[in-house]
Amino acid sequence: MSLLAITSNGKIGLGLVALAFIAFALVSSFLLPRRNPNFPGDRLGAYIGVAVLLFVAMMSAVVFFAKESGHGGEGTAAEAHSGSTEAATTAGATETGATDTGATGGQGDPKAGEAVFASAGCESCHTLAAAGSSGAVGPNLDQAKPPASLVVDRVTNGKGVMPSFKDSLSEQQIQDVAAYVSTSTAG
Repeated sequence: MSLLAITSNGKIGLGLVALAFIAFALVSSFLLPRRNPNFPGDRLGAYIGVAVLLFVAMMSAVVFFAKESGHGGEGTAAEAHSGSTEAATTAGATETGATDTGATGGQGDPKAGEAVFASAGCESCHTLAAAGSSGAVGPNLDQAKPPASLVVDRVTNGKGVMPSFKDSLSEQQIQDVAAYVSTSTAG
């Protein structure tokens, strides 16, 4: 998981917990010993308790906000992609003259796939030079050079933060976008 995948609210929450932890560390290492050279003295147990409590709070915040970003990322990606599904369907059918009937026999049309890639919002998550995209959430497709079969599997079933598109793209559109990605990257 990357820092970019954490939601804005998650980043704020992590920042606040980290700020409290850092403030405690600075106050207990610089300010309190200056006022009381015997710090923590006979309050060592309380000091250790507060330190452990803040440590547990920080670790819990990381787990909570990382979990939130995983589910939030899928929702965000799904919303970004589903909002453009109708456009993708129209673009795919217009470009190729094909519909869900599989007119190309299961093989994709890279030209139609280019339109699907753009209209389905793929560029917001993936880097692909042919599309002029530089998304950093999903894999860099130019580096990964995925074969068409892998692209079909990922677009159909999703994985990690990438949602499944089997309900929003036709089988032909999935074949088309797979052909576009694999031919663009020589995968």
